[in-house]
Formats: sequence, C-alpha cells, structure tokens
Amino acid sequence: MHSGSTRPTTTGSTVLAAVRGACYRHRMAMSDNLKGAGLMMTAMAGFTLNDVCIKALAGDLPLMQVIFLRGVLTSSLIAIAAWWMGALSFAIPPADRRLIAIRCVAEAAAAWFFLTALYHMPIANLTAILQALPLVVTLGAALVFGEQVGWRRMTAILAGFTGVLLIVRPGTEVFSIYSVLGVLTVLCAAVRDLVTRRLSRDVPSLTVTLFTAIAVAMLGLVLGLREDWQMPNAREASLIGGAALLVLGAYLTIIMAMRVGEISFVAPFRYTGLLVAIVAGLIVFGEFPDLLTWVGSGIVVASGLFAFWRERRLSLPRPRVPPR
Repeated sequence: MHSGSTRPTTTGSTVLAAVRGACYRHRMAMSDNLKGAGLMMTAMAGFTLNDVCIKALAGDLPLMQVIFLRGVLTSSLIAIAAWWMGALSFAIPPADRRLIAIRCVAEAAAAWFFLTALYHMPIANLTAILQALPLVVTLGAALVFGEQVGWRRMTAILAGFTGVLLIVRPGTEVFSIYSVLGVLTVLCAAVRDLVTRRLSRDVPSLTVTLFTAIAVAMLGLVLGLREDWQMPNAREASLIGGAALLVLGAYLTIIMAMRVGEISFVAPFRYTGLLVAIVAGLIVFGEFPDLLTWVGSGIVVASGLFAFWRERRLSLPRPRVPPR
C-alpha cells in the first residue's frame, strides 16, 4: 500500500514543478518583452524629439551647419559610450568594411533627404512616410536576397504604399518636392538596413553606429562649404546639444530593445514614434494632420503591423502531423 501510494504523489509533484517552471518562464518572457517594448518606445521618442530640436532651428541656422555640429557631438558621445561599454573595435574584417562604407553613404544620404524635408514640411507627415520603412525592407529582402514573401505580406506592402500615396498626394496642391525627399529617405534607409543584415556578428553595433555618425557629420561639413555659417546663440546651441543627446540615447535604447525580448514582439512598437510626432507637431509647431494624412498613416501602420504579425507567425515552428 505504501509503495503504491507514493507513485501518484511523485508524479503529481513532477507535473506541478513542470507547470510552475513553465509559468515562471512565461512570466520572464513577458517581462523581457515588456522591457523591450518600453525601450523601443523610448528610442522612438528620442529619435522623434531629436527631429523636433532640429526642426526648431529651421530659419535660424543653415541646415548643413546643424548637421555637422550635431554630427560632431553625436560622434563624440557615441565614441565615449562605446569605449566605456567595451564595444569599440576597429578590427573589422575586410568583407565588412565595404558593407560599412555602403551603409555610411546610405545613412548620410538619408539624413540629407530627411532633414531637408524636415525643415520644410510638417513633422507628422514626414514621420508617417517613414513608417513605410519596414515594408520596403521586407520587399527589398525579397528582391535582393531572395527571401520568401507570400501574397499576404505582399498585399500588406502594396496597401502600405497606397497609404504613403495618400500622405504624399502627387498631383495635388499638398504635394511638394519635400514629400519626394521623404520617400527617398525611406529608400536610402532601406538600403542601410539591408546592408546591416549582411554585417557579421563580430562587428559591434556601436562601432558601426560611430562610423555612420562620422559620415553624416562629414556630409554636413562638405556640403556646408557653400553656406554662410554663424555662431550659434545659447538657444541654438542648446537645441543642437539636446538633439545629440537624444540621438545617443535613442541609439543605445534601440540596441538594448532588440536584445531584450522577442524581436517580433518588440519591433511593432516602433510605430509609437508617429504618435510622438503628431503630439509634438501640434504642441511645438501648431501642425495637425488633415484627414487624408490620418487615413494614409493608419493604412501604413496597419500594413506594417500585419507584416510583423505574419512574419512572426511564419517563424513559429509548425506542429508535426502524425502519419495516418
């Protein structure tokens, strides 16, 4: 009797321990996902508020001077942070050097297009156009790397492009060359992200970020030779310094966000940057999107979220069907 009664107890204890372990792992996974989501939202807010600082300088300082000064400060801060974290390494494999060079050129071009557009168009409209970036990267991965993209995600991509057209509205009085620059920003940023996928894991993220920041600063210096630079006053210097700090914080938090939790859970929270842009545009610049911009933005965000969801679902292991 005694030996027969211990087996169910032992089995029950084992099952209970397994359930507790599964619950603990689930709680830890959710905790990491929530941390990653918070970090992603913080990063997007940092990037967007940096844009607010730059846009606030429009009409006060030449654009290339702002790009150069912010680039110098950002590069210095990133170099210090990378050195302090032990993530600064110049021992880069030869194959990665060419990729980093291409990435730097793409990032510098994207910065030029974006900041030029930012000086002349509502921040919410421009930010809404940028939300199409994940869709363009997905399409680029299919065209360049041969990654499989099913009809559902392709439909989402086409819907996202339709949303961008509603924001840009070519052929109407709302359309301008600066809207085209916003689209060119997305294309250049997509090249940057696609190249980043090909970098080896041996190259620290902050080292790549440092090279990119230096490239953007050099762009401002070279193109700024045609402009009449002036000494920034206290307000202008504060905005440039604040922008550099926000960029640094955004870079660090987005790196941490992608290392905490599941990428498929964390990545969609990048769209919170659009909400920050809408609120900041209204409070700081008195800008408020019109109805078509709202509709286009909603389509772009919904398309991106669906693409993220579909990619996550396809990445999950499928249950094995027993043979009949």
